[in-house]
Amino acid sequence: MATSKNIQPPSSKHGEYKKPRRRSVSGAILTFAVVVIATVFLMSIFLRINDIRVEGNEHYTDEEIIKAIDIEQGDNLFFFDRFAAISRVFAKLPYVEEVSVKRELPDRVIIRVAECKALAYIAVGEENWTIDHNCKVLGKATSGELGSLIRIEGIDPGTLLIGEKLTTSDGDEMPVDFVSDALHQIQGRQLAEHVRSMDFTEILGVKLQYGTRFTVILGGRSSLDHKFAMLESVLEQLKAGDVGIIDVSDGTSAHFIPQ
Repeated sequence: MATSKNIQPPSSKHGEYKKPRRRSVSGAILTFAVVVIATVFLMSIFLRINDIRVEGNEHYTDEEIIKAIDIEQGDNLFFFDRFAAISRVFAKLPYVEEVSVKRELPDRVIIRVAECKALAYIAVGEENWTIDHNCKVLGKATSGELGSLIRIEGIDPGTLLIGEKLTTSDGDEMPVDFVSDALHQIQGRQLAEHVRSMDFTEILGVKLQYGTRFTVILGGRSSLDHKFAMLESVLEQLKAGDVGIIDVSDGTSAHFIPQ
């Protein structure tokens, strides 16, 4: 008759049997939560903003930009929302074209801005309103600004909203885009100090006044880059006493008509 054997679990090298330990899921979660809370607590204590620097600003003061971003010393560096801050700047400060906010440990924030520059102005009744090269409305022009800005004529503006693009009373975007394209050419070629006005009364026969000596006939909107290149070429060839009309309207050749 077979006898039953009492089978014992294997013993350890020390002669004792140990059950494998099961990791407690709830304990791990609790530990993780404690670590997170401790980390957040430490960040809220030590990552306080102590140094705020503004770079690239000319039109606005440091204080105006800092106020628009809504940041101050003592705020928490870790929880500071840069994207919301940038949106606030664009909404409050129309001269700001680009802005970045950089956090630097342990306690510094650097705000870098690139500002729009008033390049031209348009008359609305007895008021003059400045615009940049993108036709963004910047505000009312001061009497001291007008002498260095380009007067835009022949555009019937709609409601002017500071920080928004210029519109026409009939909602036609093409004349505004034409103005913007021309201003881009003028700014990019560093001609702004010489151009006194642009007349868009005839949209296919746009004219600009270059200093006191030349009237330039641009014609329509097409081939503006080539037209301005031809204008620069003609200006290089003219003599100091020349006065007249420079016609680049056909987009293929330039003609000087002395007066």
